[in-house]
Amino acid sequence: MTPTTTTNGPRPTNTASWRTSLEGAVRRPVIRQLVRFTGVGVICTAASLALYAILRLPWGPHAANAAALIATSLLNTELNRRFTFHIRERRGLLLDHLHGLVAMMIALVLTSGSLSAVLFVKPDVGITGELWTTTIAGWAATAARFVLLRYWVFRRARNA
Repeated sequence: MTPTTTTNGPRPTNTASWRTSLEGAVRRPVIRQLVRFTGVGVICTAASLALYAILRLPWGPHAANAAALIATSLLNTELNRRFTFHIRERRGLLLDHLHGLVAMMIALVLTSGSLSAVLFVKPDVGITGELWTTTIAGWAATAARFVLLRYWVFRRARNA
């Protein structure tokens, strides 16, 4: 008996075909935005983790989480406004940031809820465990943030 294989469409068989597929994907605005959004996210995540680590001991886990998220949310919204969605005019700046704070509230609920759960289950988890917990919860919040930014906050620049 010969083994059968199933495919989900044609697969490029050489480097040129892969390059063509990649170039085709990059032409799509949503792919370009996801790439830029990811770059902004890496910068803001690093800043948020650093702020959390600095503020954790004097303020406690929940206050440090909230402060880090609020501070980096403002940075995140501005960087995404400029680089991900190419909005540079001042018109709508305040409203964009207010909408960005709504997206931040989702992140705050997810990360604070996860932090509360891990501290309830394992009160001695330590700062490393807290950072991992907030980071993983932040990934879910990041997906929600991209959708909100693209389809609600910056919908006027959806094809940037």
